[in-house]
Amino acid sequence: MELIQTIWPSLWDGFLISLQIFFVVGIVSIPLGFLIAVIRVYAPRWIGSIIQVYIFIMRGTPLLLQLMFFFFGLPFVGIVMDRFTAAILAFIINYAAYYAEIFRGGILAIPRDQFESITVLGIGKIRGFVRIIVPQVFRIVLPSVGNEVISLVKDTSLVYILGIGELLRAGQIAANTYASLIPFLGVGVLYLSVTGIITLILNTIEAKRNY
Repeated sequence: MELIQTIWPSLWDGFLISLQIFFVVGIVSIPLGFLIAVIRVYAPRWIGSIIQVYIFIMRGTPLLLQLMFFFFGLPFVGIVMDRFTAAILAFIINYAAYYAEIFRGGILAIPRDQFESITVLGIGKIRGFVRIIVPQVFRIVLPSVGNEVISLVKDTSLVYILGIGELLRAGQIAANTYASLIPFLGVGVLYLSVTGIITLILNTIEAKRNY
């Protein structure tokens, strides 16, 4: 018990950093991924091809490598940023690519006659898309988006490579300092707590919307 009280402040500080990364990346990458998906589906083919290459690179290389590129590689071309900014930017660009593919699948899953109905009824393409198509897309992709959100919680631990004191790094330092596995147990409990809350929220949304 005494050890837990001793290491708790450092674990909590690391936990707050992990949460900060999680919320910033989630809030930005999900809408960005949706926007990229819409552009890829409806924009001219050459724009779609550029987006496809971007998605291929993001999905085909490890996130850890991308983190190292943004912090250690970009300074070679004159782009310098602090550790936290580099981590946030790398996460957003990476996760936006995954979300874009999820949303693209949701858009393509909508029957084509619904798009034609919007035109026939004279609702307006943009208004009809926002009010009729988008809610259906989100209903389709919610489980997949939820999986990515949970993955994001765990992937925040990767920023240790940049020397950011997130939760897992704080736990590792405490474990090495006190030669104990108890800090890792605390880390696991905190990760499971966040994952459990997110799962509960997603299940509640699904139940209310009868998914």
